[in-house]
Amino acid sequence: MKTKLTIGELVTLTSMLFGLFFGAGNLIFPAYLGQMAGNNIVPALIGFLITAVGMPLLAVISLGLTGSDGLLELSSKVGRKFGYIFTIALYLAIGPFFAAPRCLTVPFEIGIKPLLSKNVDQQLTLLIFTGFMYVLMLWFSLRPGKILTWIGKFLNPVFIVVLGLLLIIALFQPEGNIADYVAQDIYSHAAALQGILDGYNTMDTLAGLAFGIIVVEVIREQGITAPEHIAANTVKAGVFSCGFMGVIYFLVALVGAESRAYAPLSDNGGTILADVSAHYFPGFGSILLAVIVFFACLKTAVGLMTSCATTFSEMFPKRLSYNKWAVIFCTVTFLISNVGLTSIIKISVPVLMMLYPIAITLTLLSVFGKLFRRNHTIIVSVITMVIISSFFDFLKALPAEWTDAIGAGKVITLCDNYLPLFSYGFGWVVPTIMGFFIGVAVIIIKKIVLK
Repeated sequence: MKTKLTIGELVTLTSMLFGLFFGAGNLIFPAYLGQMAGNNIVPALIGFLITAVGMPLLAVISLGLTGSDGLLELSSKVGRKFGYIFTIALYLAIGPFFAAPRCLTVPFEIGIKPLLSKNVDQQLTLLIFTGFMYVLMLWFSLRPGKILTWIGKFLNPVFIVVLGLLLIIALFQPEGNIADYVAQDIYSHAAALQGILDGYNTMDTLAGLAFGIIVVEVIREQGITAPEHIAANTVKAGVFSCGFMGVIYFLVALVGAESRAYAPLSDNGGTILADVSAHYFPGFGSILLAVIVFFACLKTAVGLMTSCATTFSEMFPKRLSYNKWAVIFCTVTFLISNVGLTSIIKISVPVLMMLYPIAITLTLLSVFGKLFRRNHTIIVSVITMVIISSFFDFLKALPAEWTDAIGAGKVITLCDNYLPLFSYGFGWVVPTIMGFFIGVAVIIIKKIVLK
């Protein structure tokens, strides 16, 4: 019986997993971090790598260590209802509601929009472009058995080669010294904490939990069926892919920081990358960047649709087939993408501020659960506290007009005054730690009462 992947199979699987993770957002956010952090780039990057590399790696590892086939099985260890609700919420967030529409919209904003003349109808052009992306995404998604070939052997290598060309030229011809550029805004005094929050935006911890089912299925297709061997190979692929992802983040952040020498400060990483491309490849830069972002987004969108359709067809086997779920999710993604990138991000940030703490906590409980014998009382107590406390972070991240409309201003003010780290976006940390000790206390009290 086969117990491990060959080197070639492992390389291809690693490439596939990296390709699933690394979308346009993974380019935009480190570039922005680099430019804004300036001479504080080291602490900012350390924070960013914690949530953009470390946590996604632990998420993949958690599925391997617990022998779970996917997020539903993993989260159901807390409780069946929680498992279904959290799995549905997470997949909808990284699938048709937020991440996938972003994958269709970002290439347009970065690669197509700058090339359009002022008299062109941008909304119509967006509709045409996202329609083209929709057809490609649906075509690939309806052939899930070929995902290892599509992403691991074709789309991702093309993306890496083109991105590598830009990074190498930019880094070998630096225009200035990063140490000379003063950190901006919150990066000047809380670079590491802001870096952690920037890592949220990649959605990779959520993706790590979601893509696990694809990795497991691919490993099984290679002839490895024993749970312990599937787990071992899942961990290997996760280590290599996330490690490579960390290297790319580091290089992109450096390029973003060095752009301060020739480009103005920007409010988004897409513009920064456009400036870098135009500077080093005059005339050709926009086309190069468009190609990079196109392949980055297409491969991630395909992975998202495939994992969403697979999960929902397995969760609700008597409802719809995989192909029908794929069509539904691709179509919803196409429709939402035409709302525009700004609106998508505006709505997604509050949701991420609630989902991410829960995903991080679930991952840590799964990886380090042996330390407390995976006691169910402790798990439930911790998850309960993180759900309650992250809801306040969700409220704070809502647009001001929304919080005013629902009368949440007083609640946010109270949290700012009395909840540690809330002002930095980490109001969930202390209550979640308290949840662990509450669980331990409940266990002790039960033992005393039973005696």
